[in-house]
Amino acid sequence: MTSLDTTQTSVFIALTIFMALATIWQVRRMSAKQGSRADANSNREYFLAGGGLTWPFIAGSITLTNLSTDQLVGMNGQQMLLLAWWELSAVAGLAILALVFLPVYYREGCTTTTELLQKRYNSPGLRALVSALFLAGNLLIYLPITLYTGALFLRTVSGADVPLLPLAAVLGVVGSLYAILGGLRAVAVYDTIAGVGVLGSALAIVWLALTAIGWDFSGIPAERLTLVGGPESPIPFPTLFTGMIFIQMFYWSTNQNITQRAMAAPSLREGQKGVFAAGIIRLIIVPAIVVLPGIASYKLFGPLGDTAYGRIVAEVMPSWASGAFAAFMAAAVLTHYTSILNSSTTLWVCDIHEAYINRTPNVGRLNTVISLSFVALSIALVPVYDGAASIINLVQQLNGLLSMPILAAFICGLVFSGIQARAVMLALLFGVGLYAVFTWVWTPAHYIHLMLVTLLATISVALATNRLLGGTAVLRRGAGTANMAAH
Repeated sequence: MTSLDTTQTSVFIALTIFMALATIWQVRRMSAKQGSRADANSNREYFLAGGGLTWPFIAGSITLTNLSTDQLVGMNGQQMLLLAWWELSAVAGLAILALVFLPVYYREGCTTTTELLQKRYNSPGLRALVSALFLAGNLLIYLPITLYTGALFLRTVSGADVPLLPLAAVLGVVGSLYAILGGLRAVAVYDTIAGVGVLGSALAIVWLALTAIGWDFSGIPAERLTLVGGPESPIPFPTLFTGMIFIQMFYWSTNQNITQRAMAAPSLREGQKGVFAAGIIRLIIVPAIVVLPGIASYKLFGPLGDTAYGRIVAEVMPSWASGAFAAFMAAAVLTHYTSILNSSTTLWVCDIHEAYINRTPNVGRLNTVISLSFVALSIALVPVYDGAASIINLVQQLNGLLSMPILAAFICGLVFSGIQARAVMLALLFGVGLYAVFTWVWTPAHYIHLMLVTLLATISVALATNRLLGGTAVLRRGAGTANMAAH
């Protein structure tokens, strides 16, 4: 069994402790500033940080909620430039959140994105159904994959022969403490502190990796260096104009994991500033760090799959520096994990528990119980993803089961009035089933194209079913995309 490097481990532990202490100090400072205005047992305090997140913390939390080992490990694991399109197109998704959806969430006073559906359709049942779908995605896909890729990266960069499951369990338990003890405020602060280290270190990895190959890309197959994907590539070029934009719209504008940070500002303007700042980071920094180290790794070591990023980090960084980067990456795993965990608990408490079990729970106690249950489940599911050919492609493909049907419900609510909730609920179930058929039974086109097909089919079924049920769908006044926010 390979032993851990002493210098690497010491730097890792020291930085991890420092970030934890810095988070505690900043959270107490923010809580003291809000003072008596904060109700310690309220949904708003636990799940929206008391409405006290300023734009730097919103930008930092949005960035780290999305950017973790599943991005850095998964995208670099493809070892091709083409994957940069996921990050470049995300800028459009963030713009749609800031300009279209966020004004609606603030005007309606939403704690969860699904609360908007209840208000548009006057249906707690629809809200609970969509929350259940979000929870299914978080618990069965995002949380266990975050632990798996985090454990895989730390094991690879350290070179130690450590079993993945115990390492993933440690990440899950430690990460949950932030969500349980500090709520969204602690998660967002830790996101931002870790984000500075993650982005800075990741840029250093890009420079060192390119230096290691002499900034010479010769010998790397052309298909790994192009931004125009062919029909058999992970992102065929035409998909950028079909399903890609709607994938980004769902992820950045309706996904509770992301929007919860933007809804936790003291004002709409402050929230929008944070979203735009996250968009600038996404445009300028993120595309390079998620593809270039993988390409350099291909030239140095050949095709490695999801171990490529950890291998290049271990190769180009001295032990003390790799220890620092491992600490930042561990922090990224923890914040990404706790962000999803906090959002999942929010959905359960606000949309399901208070609606159907107990309207006035002790939020602090319930938050602890539910969080620990979700942690245990996500750890148990880690082995399911061990050995996957490509984590990032698996995640994006599985997303279609939930993303397009849910987005269809939001679009119908924003664009039309007079649609019955029953029609949307039946259409949601149809959409999930349709994409399941496309995924496991009949795949007539690339899955990104099929996401658009699923979206359009789900909207059509909602409108047709509404008509059969005696409802009349009417376009909302000025319901074009540019004016959705006004209604």
